[in-house]
Amino acid sequence: MADVRPEEISAILKQQLSGFGADTNLEEVGTVLQVGDGIARVYGLNSAQSGELVEFENGVRAIVLNLEEDNVGVVLMGSSDGIREGSVVKRTGKIASIDVGEEFVGRVVNPLGQPIDGKGPIGGKKYEMPLERKAPGVIYLQPVNEPLQTGVKAIDSMIPIGRGQRELIIGDRQTGKTAIAIDTIINQKEFYERGEPVYCIYVACGQ
Repeated sequence: MADVRPEEISAILKQQLSGFGADTNLEEVGTVLQVGDGIARVYGLNSAQSGELVEFENGVRAIVLNLEEDNVGVVLMGSSDGIREGSVVKRTGKIASIDVGEEFVGRVVNPLGQPIDGKGPIGGKKYEMPLERKAPGVIYLQPVNEPLQTGVKAIDSMIPIGRGQRELIIGDRQTGKTAIAIDTIINQKEFYERGEPVYCIYVACGQ
């Protein structure tokens, strides 16, 4: 009977354990309880944070907005096609944010900053900014003392818009909201040609 040497067994075990790699990634997942009108209710994401990005099994992402005792409400950032009751959702651990930078000028992006204009990826230097953050106080804003000409006489004469301020264009479908915004942007061409460009950011919100 061969002698059993504990030191040899210990050395073999250490060698075996040193070559063992644990590439296990733990993910918290949940299931869809209900989906409709761009909103889904998800069960099982007990540790989800408000404003966190979650991802469905078909790649569509959503933002957690409503936290309840037994489920969370998420707003879809894409089409609801392929998402149904029982679909799997996983946490990303990231708060919803968007990349910003000079290369975004002239591009069309979705709420997550991903290009949707067919012109390829956006390069250049980018800065990641959270979607939900505290706006600067009024005291830190520059005074608005110059009008922004839209090119529409009825607006420029009766409802002057200040250059540098935000303006809400609200109305029913097919009433010309986008047309007014695009015409206003085009009307700033003369400032661009003079070397004094007006940077216009058009945000389309669904209703």
